[in-house]
Amino acid sequence: MINVILADDHQLILDGITKLLEGEAEINILATCKNGEEVLERIPGSDVDVLLLDLDMPKMNGLQCAETVQKQFPDVLIAILTMHQEKSLIQKFIEFGVKGYFLKTIPKDELIYAIKTIAKGGEHFPSDVTRALVQKETIEPMVNQSPLLAELTEREIEIIKSVAKGFSNKEIAEILFISPRTVDTHRTNIMRKLDMHNVVELVRFAFHNKLIS
Repeated sequence: MINVILADDHQLILDGITKLLEGEAEINILATCKNGEEVLERIPGSDVDVLLLDLDMPKMNGLQCAETVQKQFPDVLIAILTMHQEKSLIQKFIEFGVKGYFLKTIPKDELIYAIKTIAKGGEHFPSDVTRALVQKETIEPMVNQSPLLAELTEREIEIIKSVAKGFSNKEIAEILFISPRTVDTHRTNIMRKLDMHNVVELVRFAFHNKLIS
């Protein structure tokens, strides 16, 4: 069972997400909170796995809450659910260590898949989020390609290209005729080989090494 805490200052949103997820046998809505302070009060002793966090909340916003949770409860996996699509904000949260960043337009099936993926130790950044990351990117290509490219398989390079183009794991799986779980495994191996920790670093690697233009 995946225990989830939802945080959003709009009751309609909380009710909607709760109803959307309540039919999933593997997901349990542990609590709903309307601000960051309520989140911090609810986490101790709650056995929460995933915190689904809005950004614009009173008393303590999503950024402040995420930072505090990371320090005080490092085992809690954080995903952001918001309407904000600014590249700088997405990048800040990814570099900060969140495991997912979703817009509130995310389809039900993808949200469920994302929560399950994050709970298993993975991460999920939908295509609209990764496309926002590469928009207007001005990364200069390297004169010589990284020697780390030689460590990657052809399939792993295909997946890096797809990630940099903004495709989600599910879309990559459909393109390459493999399962989403296989894509997850390849991404884990890629991150290990390249000693990278988030999708921002992976996108920059693709641009630096002319894997995408």
